[in-house]
Amino acid sequence: MKTKTTPRTSPTTKPKATRARKAAAPPAPAVTLKFHSPEATEVFVAGSFNDWQPQATPLRSTRDGDWKGRLKLAPGRYEYLFVVDGTWLPDPVASEAAPNPFGGWNSVLSVR
Repeated sequence: MKTKTTPRTSPTTKPKATRARKAAAPPAPAVTLKFHSPEATEVFVAGSFNDWQPQATPLRSTRDGDWKGRLKLAPGRYEYLFVVDGTWLPDPVASEAAPNPFGGWNSVLSVR
């Protein structure tokens, strides 16, 4: 006599018909940062978005002496500084700044 066997599934396996699909998260907005320094040989941006790593985020030079970079950042408030040939500098065109523990100022970027 033949017996029926029931396929075994793990308790976390759900039939395809009942699985809920997650909506894709909206893409993070791209933010462009720019620093004007025609005499610089290298420019990076360091901040709360990259754990203040001074060489993690390089900017690219343009013909007109600007250095530009695009960052994809989730909405939030970020502090940052430019690292120009090894010297940490605030963004001269930032609309907001916050004091840092070294007696200087960090530039502030708000992403919405």
